Amino acid sequence: MRLAELYLMIGKTMKNVRLVLGSGGARGMAHIGVIEELEKKGYAIQEIVGCSMGAVVGGIYCAGYLQEYKHWLIKLSRMDVFRLLDFTISAQGFVKGERVFKAIEEFIGDHQIEHFKTPFTAVAADLNEQKEVLYKSGSLFRALRASIAIPTVFTPVRDGKLKLVDGGVLNPLPLNLLNRQPDDFVVAVNINANIPATPSQIVEAEIENKERAAYLRMIDSIRASLPKFENNTDAADKLGLFDLLNKSYDMTQDRLTELMIEMHKPDLVVNVSRNACGVFEFYRANEIIEAGRKAFHEAYNQKP
Repeated sequence: MRLAELYLMIGKTMKNVRLVLGSGGARGMAHIGVIEELEKKGYAIQEIVGCSMGAVVGGIYCAGYLQEYKHWLIKLSRMDVFRLLDFTISAQGFVKGERVFKAIEEFIGDHQIEHFKTPFTAVAADLNEQKEVLYKSGSLFRALRASIAIPTVFTPVRDGKLKLVDGGVLNPLPLNLLNRQPDDFVVAVNINANIPATPSQIVEAEIENKERAAYLRMIDSIRASLPKFENNTDAADKLGLFDLLNKSYDMTQDRLTELMIEMHKPDLVVNVSRNACGVFEFYRANEIIEAGRKAFHEAYNQKP
């Protein structure tokens, strides 16, 4: 039973919150910490709109399996994560992304979004029509797989005539999609914030450096197998194709996120540094969930 439901049963007054969960790879585990802290403070989540990993965490929460998902993440080792990455040699991406959802589906099962008690929207982007695609019904896992398709990392998803990628391409923090009601408390969680990592995260990263080396070499070996398009002139001064595209993607997301916050003004913005962890570092679940808690409290304690 969710803490929010328990509050209702014992007659305590609930405060309504609408939640927007942004994109950011494994940093999306921070969303779990934010959700748990909101419930501890007596907030009843009325709606979740999520993009990429924000859609994964939000969708699984609305299906009622967030604690099961959290415990599964916490148990993952580096090698477990590597085994869940179904690599493919493709110019469109180097991970298919099917294996991880099959693993989650084994203990959660698939669900129809329209049956959720808490309204949920997953955001993807259609490359063919160059527009947002919103999943408010249908298979949860089909929606999530489309929403996480980070360009150059995960291969795009075909859904009929649609060719779908990560919704963060167009709307990394989709505040405009909320069904905002008077007196609702709107919380936006930006896990791709261009801010320094906390000192504790930096220390953790330094301590883990040697242990992570083998894991990162495996990831890099897959990246190295991708086609190289840049010429050899001044190669030492150039970013590789993968890094160039992803740094450009980060810049675009920063600007879109700033505009969305300015235009739709949430009551609270929770910022988690994009340097908190790498895209695939799901084996750091405890640390990143705790980073979400800390970021929430830091933002919450500063609100008017």
